[in-house]
This record gives sequence, structure tokens and C-alpha cells, in this order.
Amino acid sequence: MTRTAVVAGVGPGLGESLARKFATEGCQVALFARSEDYIEELADDLPEPGEGLAVQTDLTDVDQIHEAFAEVRDVFGSVDVLVNHASAASWSGLLNTDVEEFERAWAVNGRGAFVCSQEAVDDMRETGSGTVIFTGATSSVRSLGGTIGFTAAKFAARGMAMDMAQEFGPEGVHVAHVVIDGQIDGPNAREMAPDRADETFLDPEELAETYWHLVEQDDASTQPFEIHVTNGPQNSEFI
Repeated sequence: MTRTAVVAGVGPGLGESLARKFATEGCQVALFARSEDYIEELADDLPEPGEGLAVQTDLTDVDQIHEAFAEVRDVFGSVDVLVNHASAASWSGLLNTDVEEFERAWAVNGRGAFVCSQEAVDDMRETGSGTVIFTGATSSVRSLGGTIGFTAAKFAARGMAMDMAQEFGPEGVHVAHVVIDGQIDGPNAREMAPDRADETFLDPEELAETYWHLVEQDDASTQPFEIHVTNGPQNSEFI
């Protein structure tokens, strides 16, 4: 069976690796991001037997999200897999964070994932199956201090994933949360952390394998909710 997968928030690194892995497994992959040129190039370059669709989408804009899912259904049909992967950083503390910065972190990590999930789960309930995966971070499970907007948004997304898992698990929808507790290797990652040992970077291709394993777990009696991925000492400045 050909699955239709939406990766909401695609960029170089893990987002690209997810798209390539899903395509390798035969998925029709819709790529949501604001950077139109990047996702169009990636959609054209996805490995066979998969197929790509670039949908320029600002995930802070509710109307654009609805329009993006409508386009996916027109081209590929109903959605079987959703990865809520978009993230907006907010690296300041309480007294140095303005309302606009705080709300933007929430708009992407929280509201955007909420609207995407509504769209995808509505399709999945009709078919009685599907997978929704949230990309979390260290800040999803423990505060780092001085990153209040990001932490609040990531905690909210994890709670939302947990609530969805309890509500829709009995209907055949697998909802999972992946805690990325470390620095993912990718463009500029090593420049940002020049003193970090090579072996402590997380391999995005291996992470994509973990996500795909979640998609393949169809037995409702053994579906995990949360996977915590880490490797070596962590540097909170980059998590």
C-alpha cells in the first residue's frame, strides 16, 4: 500500500532525511516549508519509488495550512503519516522575551502542529489507521533555563501529542513523540559547535530510520508513545 506522508517543516538535516527515507520506502511525500526553492528542488530529487510534492506553507498561518492539506489530497489523496517537525527557536529568558517572540514559538511548535494534526487525523479516522509523529527536543522534557518561549512551546507540543495518543489510539491512529536530546549533524552544525566530538552528533539518517520504525508499528498493543534519542554529553546551548 502506498502511503501519503506529510513532513511539516522541512529543511536541511533531519527534515530532508525524513523525506528521503519515506520516499525510499515508497511513500508519496508532501513537503511543507516557507522556502519554496529548497523544497521544490528536494521534491524533484527524492529517491524512487517515492514521489515528492513541494507545498510552500507558512506554518504560523492557519489558512495556508488548510490550503496545503487540500493540495495534498488533490494530488496524492488522504494523509496516512504526519510528522510535525517545524520548530521556531526562542533563546531568551522571561525578562528578555517579548510577547511577539513568545507567540511565534507557540505559533509554530504548538498551533501549527495542532492544525496540521486536525487535518491529518481527520483523514486517518476514516481509514482506521495512520501515524502522527511530533519532533521534540531536550526542552520538551526538562527546562534548560533562559529559553522560556521554546521550552513552553515544546512542553505544549508534547502534552498535545500525549492527549492525542490517548484519544485516537483506540481508533487505530498511532501518535508518538520523539525527544531529540542532542545536536543533529547537518549544515553549519559543526561550525556552531567546533569543540564537540564528532561521535556526539546525532546522525539524521539514523534518526529517520527511527521515525520510519514508528510508522511501521501497526500493532496497537505494542505502539510506543515516546522515544528518547541521545548520544554523548549534551551542550544545552545548541539543543
